[in-house]
Amino acid sequence: MKYPLIKYVSLLTVISLISLGGYSQNPTDKPMTKAKAVQWVKAGVWKNGLDKKVFSSVDALRFEEQYNKNKAIWDKAFAFLNRKDLDTLSPGMYPIDGKLLYATVGEFETKDLGNTKWESHRKYIDLQYMIKGEEKIGVAPVSGAKVTEAYDESKDIAHYETAGKFYVARPGTFFLFFPSDAHRPDLKVTSNDHVKKLVIKISVAG
Repeated sequence: MKYPLIKYVSLLTVISLISLGGYSQNPTDKPMTKAKAVQWVKAGVWKNGLDKKVFSSVDALRFEEQYNKNKAIWDKAFAFLNRKDLDTLSPGMYPIDGKLLYATVGEFETKDLGNTKWESHRKYIDLQYMIKGEEKIGVAPVSGAKVTEAYDESKDIAHYETAGKFYVARPGTFFLFFPSDAHRPDLKVTSNDHVKKLVIKISVAG
């Protein structure tokens, strides 16, 4: 009876570990940390030949999470961003993958602060890239913002009052705005200049 008893005790040990959360099919798996996410972004495996940089203010944790949940869609987004004919694309909407992914190209005059609003989206992540010219963009956490216009599901947008940090967007570097990011784009840097801009709408993975 010695060996059956050993097997019985071992089985009870395994069951106890599972019930206490101390057993994992892959014990090497660890939660992604901010530091690891930043390293992942810098490593650039996600680029797949993309010749443009992501701006340093990006939420690295959200980027890593969303990319790895929806890799096929993100790869298509970066393939579009990497097109060599962006300069010659006409203003308008460009379908990429149905409602999951599409792009818009716009040409406009950058604006004074008072003619813009803080905004955020829930269904889509904004990838914003300056094709020609430069603009100033504000970024702030939604969690600390005061809602001035409630979320409109049909337009996928809400507006806010808040304080944030402002950056200059130029060709060669793109911004990413997740649902947790309020942003205020289209601002003039020093003067109201004519610019050309690409926005790629990437569906949020649940």
